[in-house]
Amino acid sequence: MKKEYDLSKMKRRRNPYAKHLKRQVTLRMNVDVVEYFKNMAKETGVPYQNLINLYLVDCTNAGRQLQMQWSS
Repeated sequence: MKKEYDLSKMKRRRNPYAKHLKRQVTLRMNVDVVEYFKNMAKETGVPYQNLINLYLVDCTNAGRQLQMQWSS
């Protein structure tokens, strides 16, 4: 960085994108689901947590609804 830049006089301001940041949560998932995404991560080179997030974002954007029936 150049010496003529004096960053000590800069004023702080809030990050306008802070509300769009990710939130850390704890989820309990089946072992086979985690293994599925971990194997996909090895193939693609994308971390498995990112793949899970991308899949959930895709479901959200597409408005997918869970369809299941309870057997009696």
